[in-house]
Amino acid sequence: MAGKNQKPIGVFDSGIGGLTVVRSLLEKLPHENIVYFGDTARVPYGSKSAQVVREYTQDDTDFLLSKDVKMIVVACNTVSAVALDVVQKKANLPVTGVIIPGAEAAIHSTKSKRIGVIGTIGTINSNAYKNELKRLNHSTNVFSKACPLFVPLVEEGWLDLKATELIASEYLFPLTTEKIDTLILGCTHYPLLKNVITKVTKGLVTLIDSGEATATTVEKMLDEHGLRNDSKETPNVQFFVSDSPEKFTSVGEIFLGKKLGVVRRVSIGKQ
Repeated sequence: MAGKNQKPIGVFDSGIGGLTVVRSLLEKLPHENIVYFGDTARVPYGSKSAQVVREYTQDDTDFLLSKDVKMIVVACNTVSAVALDVVQKKANLPVTGVIIPGAEAAIHSTKSKRIGVIGTIGTINSNAYKNELKRLNHSTNVFSKACPLFVPLVEEGWLDLKATELIASEYLFPLTTEKIDTLILGCTHYPLLKNVITKVTKGLVTLIDSGEATATTVEKMLDEHGLRNDSKETPNVQFFVSDSPEKFTSVGEIFLGKKLGVVRRVSIGKQ
């Protein structure tokens, strides 16, 4: 029987984007076992009501708990914004979302205290990043912009097309006129658009990848709770989805930066 340190870290997202968080976790914590669940049957969460997102979050958490995880990482910005407390109440385990780590990294980075936030409609409307940034430093100026077209562009693999650059220019123009020096990529899909966003912002803005910031937080939490896996064996990384694995597998390799291996479909919630 494996000890609690060998238990996997559970990660869930509304779909595929959370694989950028898994990628950061694997880079920072190469020996940790991971169970990933993407709720691909019910994606996107970003345009749904907070109540529905909270219901879905209960199911996602139950699934990860059934896999005997040692901590839960909410890779979804929308869930982190409106339902993190649902996970914390259900799971008697260390839990982190992506918003607090991302906000902390942005506060650490900014010189001018002028920070931009981009994300889905649900994340931006929740004001979760803005509230957290203000809590960390009340004199911070926060400028937010929902960028709903970024997700489908990334999932099409249109990362460097002229059309993507034009859309990015349209979205980011109001933020650049506010002279921001730091921009939080408040959606797990957006790190794949770093090149385009850097181009549009002329390299004058520091981009904060919430996934990278979250991996740093996870490392800290594992150490605090004495849960770091000290085994040097190749980690067991398992992928589960609630809809057909085919598209997830092909697109997921762009997000993870390598082959996924077997992806299994599971039924969760009221189906």
